[in-house]
Amino acid sequence: MLSDNVKLGDEHAPHRSLFNALGFTGEEMRKPMVGIVSSYNEIVPGHMNIDKIVEAVKLGVAEAGGMPVVFPAIAVCDGIAMGHIGMKYSLVTRDLIADSTECMAKAHQFDALVMVPNCDKNVPGLLMAAARVNVPTVFVSGGPMLAGHVHGRKTSLSSMFEAVGAKKAGTIDEEELRYFDEHTCPTCGSCSGMYTA
Repeated sequence: MLSDNVKLGDEHAPHRSLFNALGFTGEEMRKPMVGIVSSYNEIVPGHMNIDKIVEAVKLGVAEAGGMPVVFPAIAVCDGIAMGHIGMKYSLVTRDLIADSTECMAKAHQFDALVMVPNCDKNVPGLLMAAARVNVPTVFVSGGPMLAGHVHGRKTSLSSMFEAVGAKKAGTIDEEELRYFDEHTCPTCGSCSGMYTA
């Protein structure tokens, strides 16, 4: 196992002491070490449920005989970053995610990875990392956002952009625009649309 490079032998006793500091037992350290990459945060609607998925993945890895270790991947919400200087920071995160995940996987010698991403930049960034690291890797999606409903019609984030255009054209008023923004994105999950991944 790759992880034997940081867990076995007298010369790796200092490494083991650090794993002990993390709460891992000697028995756990004899198992394959599986990195779980979590893009959970509280600013991206598509990622706000990922912590719960990650907990289930940890249990699954442990039940299957692995040693689960969670580490993060950053995530920017393109929808919130759009239309101001923040958009200059979105695309670059794809490469930062790939680079930082590769660094974590190689530095700690994970035997396998489980990626738990959602949305633009995170999915392709983690796919890039998986190709570079070349260990067994499983992807578990955070899932899609449910459709909104405005006046009996299903809506998505794309509908919100159309509503802004309708307000500028004078076909809907301020109150109607507010109704759209309160009912268009009703749940966590990735926005339904073909965007810039």
